[in-house]
Amino acid sequence: MLYIAWGVGSLFSYPCVHMEEVFKMVQLKEDERLDYLLAENLRIIQSPSVFSFSLDAVLLAKFVYVPIQKGNLVDLCSGNGVIPLFLSTKTKGKITGVEIQERLFDMAKRSIDYNGLQDRLHMINGDIKDMPQELGFGKFDVVTCNPPYFITPSSEEMNLNEHLAIARHEILCTLEDTIRASSQLVRQGGKVAFVHRPGRFIDLITLMRNFRLEPKRIQLIYPKAGKEANMLLVEATKDGNPDLKILPPLVVYNEDNEYTKELREILYGEE
Repeated sequence: MLYIAWGVGSLFSYPCVHMEEVFKMVQLKEDERLDYLLAENLRIIQSPSVFSFSLDAVLLAKFVYVPIQKGNLVDLCSGNGVIPLFLSTKTKGKITGVEIQERLFDMAKRSIDYNGLQDRLHMINGDIKDMPQELGFGKFDVVTCNPPYFITPSSEEMNLNEHLAIARHEILCTLEDTIRASSQLVRQGGKVAFVHRPGRFIDLITLMRNFRLEPKRIQLIYPKAGKEANMLLVEATKDGNPDLKILPPLVVYNEDNEYTKELREILYGEE
């Protein structure tokens, strides 16, 4: 069924609808909604029971260096395609998203179509472990990945929602799988950027070096000043020379529990 739809109720959506939006149609399924990516002037299909992107995806897309005029980019573990959509505003290059869950792949594809980005953004419904063979070894200038964060728990501890469980836990791919695939896909001298939890920092760095990815830039994300970091951004270069830069920390909330100036600029484009 076709619905007229616009952003509603999301942290990243905007309640005001331009008139041209009324005449755009998008197919929404079950509990899906169409949210507004504020700073990017784009829309994205989301579902609370299947997948809704969070701050880690936004920060990864903002963090990674991408070629502006051209280039070949691939995003692994794409979910509903949020990172390819964000990256489309930073580069005129071609962007491929890879997502193994068919429902999320379908959401991403419909979002790309809705935004009219079919000429530059392409989604693949497949396993990232197969992508080097399918897409080609060393064919990409940039690889991004927001992988499952948690080692697979026991069946009693796992989320009963299959979509959320696969997105959060290493059920269909491990951290090593994602780093191996990234290294195989990226060209020599190309960039690979990950977002993860600080608790996996040593694993992340060790695996990157094992697969010829030299960490070059690291940034820690803190929920509030004085709290422990809860997010980690890492960018590496294929066969790069050791020269690690630690970027200034990024704090999400101020003492009034409002977004800091830096976060408002990232999320909403506010100066």
